[in-house]
Amino acid sequence: MKTGSAAHDLDYLTHLAADSARFVQALAQTPPEARVLTCPDWDADDLLWHLGQVQWFWAAIIGRGLTVHAEVENLDNGGRPAGRDGLLAFFGQASDGLRHNLAAACPQTSAWTWSRDQRVGFIRRRQAHEALIHRIDAELTAGDRTPTDPDLRTDGVDEALCFLDAEPAPSAHFAPDPAPSVRVQTTGTGRSWLLWLGQLTGLKETGTAHDEPVLTLAGSDTGEPAAATVTAAAADLHCWLWHRPTRGALKGSGGRLALDRLDRRSAAGNG
Repeated sequence: MKTGSAAHDLDYLTHLAADSARFVQALAQTPPEARVLTCPDWDADDLLWHLGQVQWFWAAIIGRGLTVHAEVENLDNGGRPAGRDGLLAFFGQASDGLRHNLAAACPQTSAWTWSRDQRVGFIRRRQAHEALIHRIDAELTAGDRTPTDPDLRTDGVDEALCFLDAEPAPSAHFAPDPAPSVRVQTTGTGRSWLLWLGQLTGLKETGTAHDEPVLTLAGSDTGEPAAATVTAAAADLHCWLWHRPTRGALKGSGGRLALDRLDRRSAAGNG
């Protein structure tokens, strides 16, 4: 079984194009006012506007060579267009612009992101997965769910688990609990990750105090016994971590503490 982080050698731009196109295709089957099952405050046109804004935003950062937060604070896309046709036109331009700018930039080029990884390569990977997860939202809204690429979904599990393992401030200290750990593993694509439960203490970068239970991702999974295990197809693990409905069942075994902690600290909200 392969362990640790994915190789990040996927063709993210091809996936971004395909999933953005499928996103639009699925939404074309829905009326504008259709509710989005996974984002109940939104209707179908709100979802279309959201992903259009996201893709416009990152296209602008790369295209304008923005590298610090102050430079992105005043970005203005001109506001939401009226009606489905206007939204589709905006999305098409934004999506084309994002793919063009990503293709023209070296992945190692500096760019502002909300992550500690301040490179275009981070945006390339993140936006492929952003389009994928919202494709799923659109398909659920349309009632027309279709198969997705298992290698991209496996990479999505890796990315989501890395979000759980956000690097603390240098002054913070992670004390692992010697007992609770959880192994996440995919069927089909054969990847495995090991996460440790522990307590984070010390100071945050804001100066406030850390003192909370956390999960931290091991650099590699060497096969040592784990307190709990979650096993499923990559697509189902990816959906579970992003609080989207799975198509198949997840198999969980072992200590409930580790399983519950992982369930609570999912990647939901990290767009």
